[in-house]
Amino acid sequence: MRRKRVLALAALMLCTPALAGTAPAVAAPQTAPTAAPAAAPAGPLRILLTNDDGYNAPGIRKAFERLTAAGHDVTIVAPLTNQSGTGTKMMSAPAISVKHPEPKVWAVDGTPGDSVAFGLAEVFADEAPDLVVSGTNFGPNVAGLATHSGTVGGAVAALESGVPAIALSTGGLSAPDPVTTVNAMGPTLDFAVKLIDRLRVRARSGPLLPKGVGLNVNHPIVGADGKGTAAGVAATFQDPQNFLEPDFTDAGDGTWKVSVKVALKPAAKGGDVEAVAAGRIAVSPMNSDWNTGPADQAVTSALISGLRP
Repeated sequence: MRRKRVLALAALMLCTPALAGTAPAVAAPQTAPTAAPAAAPAGPLRILLTNDDGYNAPGIRKAFERLTAAGHDVTIVAPLTNQSGTGTKMMSAPAISVKHPEPKVWAVDGTPGDSVAFGLAEVFADEAPDLVVSGTNFGPNVAGLATHSGTVGGAVAALESGVPAIALSTGGLSAPDPVTTVNAMGPTLDFAVKLIDRLRVRARSGPLLPKGVGLNVNHPIVGADGKGTAAGVAATFQDPQNFLEPDFTDAGDGTWKVSVKVALKPAAKGGDVEAVAAGRIAVSPMNSDWNTGPADQAVTSALISGLRP
């Protein structure tokens, strides 16, 4: 991830206290993108809404209601079934099943990436949406979870097609409680509306976000009932740790039982884990590719210098 460039973007967007809670103390200058996507409209946005929990999950339905109430034109194009943990996977089957159970809702029997691909190619065939919103997810997508997240994967699929995207997740670092997590989706979506409005106002006649850059937003659970207000908003990066450790036990019949241990390591300063643990909303910019930036390119060039096939 090209952190220096994209973190500057997030810091600039969060520098006004009106967005929520406490703002970062210093806003870095914004770097101009090399190529700009389509300009954002001055009014409400046309939004493709997806997720990885399934088209009928509480998070996406609450998002549909809240974004629609804010005046946006929202269409759900999401997986038919729960696709959590599918990451950026996209199927290569010769056919795919798609249901249209109600107006403004499409259910794709595939991954979040498949859903976004179908939505852009068919549902929004005449004109691409102004924004793709993925979520809100049940549980957090920070650190290594984000790498394998279907919620984030849906947003990445949009970015690859040149459409601005935001991934939304709700949850703390402990095992999610169903009631408090669903309750916390309310504040999550209230913030999402503010964030989208900030993007739209700042864009004026320009792009919502620089080409190829999206936002991974993680909202903590605050208060015993989950309805509390976050302590602030932080421009963060994806903590490099992966705190889920798989454990395999030989069943003796050619199969292995799989379990997962949670081994949370000290949070990286300025990362998404640190922010969520402190009750703040983490907003991490992300790229649609795996490029790490000029510095690492130079290191790699030095590494292979003199090598021959």
